[in-house]
Amino acid sequence: MTAMSAEIKKGRKFDQVLEGARLVFMRDGFEGASVDDIAREAGVSKATLYAYFPDKRLLFSEVARGECNRQADEALGHMDVTAPIEGTLREAADCLVRFFVSEFGQQMFRTCVAESYRFPELGQRFYESGPAMLREKLGRILEAYVARGDLKIEDMDLAASQFGELCKADLFVRRLCGLDCACAEAEIERVVTGVVEMFLARYGTTG
Repeated sequence: MTAMSAEIKKGRKFDQVLEGARLVFMRDGFEGASVDDIAREAGVSKATLYAYFPDKRLLFSEVARGECNRQADEALGHMDVTAPIEGTLREAADCLVRFFVSEFGQQMFRTCVAESYRFPELGQRFYESGPAMLREKLGRILEAYVARGDLKIEDMDLAASQFGELCKADLFVRRLCGLDCACAEAEIERVVTGVVEMFLARYGTTG
């Protein structure tokens, strides 16, 4: 059994360890984060940290899973599906674009993709807690608008995935390549508007 496939052990200080790790990973990135720094930030011993997470990749993947859930809840969890479709899509796109270009979002993507070749379990955990989870949550919102007649979607999984991918053009790739480290509000607005217009052009039922 590899460290990545080992079952995560939860206990009294589990959340404490995760929060300490989240702060260090967001500050220093995966490579720059040391176990000593994480233990110090979490206020636990290294032995306690290793008792919960025998491998730093496993700890990072759990932090990433929690952050993905938090971001998805912020972006999609409070959506009013009785509101006009354009406003709902714009709100969802704005939250997703900002997460994709955030420092943590970029670090998480780079690390999980880079490490998944050597450690497929990490790639699987990233996919399940990231793209797959987003697709499922967004799909539930889109289904409400299909039921209302505002959208016509035959392949919901594909449509939800397409919405998420549209949110990555083109700021996400530029950030990955080390360009335009500061994303201006006008650029974010440009991407969000493009997402909504293109999605409605494909799946909208009116004009």
